[in-house]
Amino acid sequence: MYTQFEGDNLEINKIYNENCMKTMARMPDNFIDLTVTSPPYDNLRTYKGYDFDFESIANELYRVTKDGGVVVWVVGDATIKGSETGTSFKQALYFKECGFNLHDTMIYQKVRFSPYDPKNMRYKQQFEYMFVFSKGKPKTYKPIKDIPNKHKGLKYKGRHGRNIKDKIRKANLEFKVLGEFQDRSNIWKIVQEVKQSNHSAPFSEKLANDHIISWSNENDLVYDPMAGSGTVAKMAIRNKRNWIVSEISSEYCEIIKERLMVYNSYTHAK
Repeated sequence: MYTQFEGDNLEINKIYNENCMKTMARMPDNFIDLTVTSPPYDNLRTYKGYDFDFESIANELYRVTKDGGVVVWVVGDATIKGSETGTSFKQALYFKECGFNLHDTMIYQKVRFSPYDPKNMRYKQQFEYMFVFSKGKPKTYKPIKDIPNKHKGLKYKGRHGRNIKDKIRKANLEFKVLGEFQDRSNIWKIVQEVKQSNHSAPFSEKLANDHIISWSNENDLVYDPMAGSGTVAKMAIRNKRNWIVSEISSEYCEIIKERLMVYNSYTHAK
């Protein structure tokens, strides 16, 4: 388990009430296994009165991410003067300029959402992008298997070819039995949980949980540079990962402390 990096004055499994740039400045290169975060965007570029310097954050995330590490960036676009901003795509392209691979463009589909508003003359927004950036090839990928497999129990051969007469050619192939579930796609339908804190827009626990188990291993170090209500920290604890979170708002830091204290008390009492 991580404890502390000597000379860096940076403790693991701790909340840092500061701009994430200050936290990352104390991190050595190639330090973080996985970052999961949902930043402010567009007309929310000022956050609780603080500035959001996206470009500097993206560059620092590249420096502190390990080779093979992953950054999950959950973001949407505001609609201003009748047009979506496209900020999400601009950010994705900037991450590529920093050196990241755009490993996957995933969709977070919200099962609960507000109905159509005819005043806006468009369908109601039901999703956000989940950009998965990797520093080189991801070192960890553990797909979630929760889609019922209608062909479960059937046997199939892993490979086949066709000869010039268009007949199946079989050679040295072993049968495999299809399991009860198959891999989930990159569109995740998630029901928003009942609000668990006084934060205005708490991050989905299931969304954070599923990314953590997909892209990291036990004892890996997970980071959230804009922690909000502390969902990523809570899910890291649940899944036996180490964690660091940065949150510039002292008000939200108190929410995180209380939330983690309640969660730890509950788990220890079981």
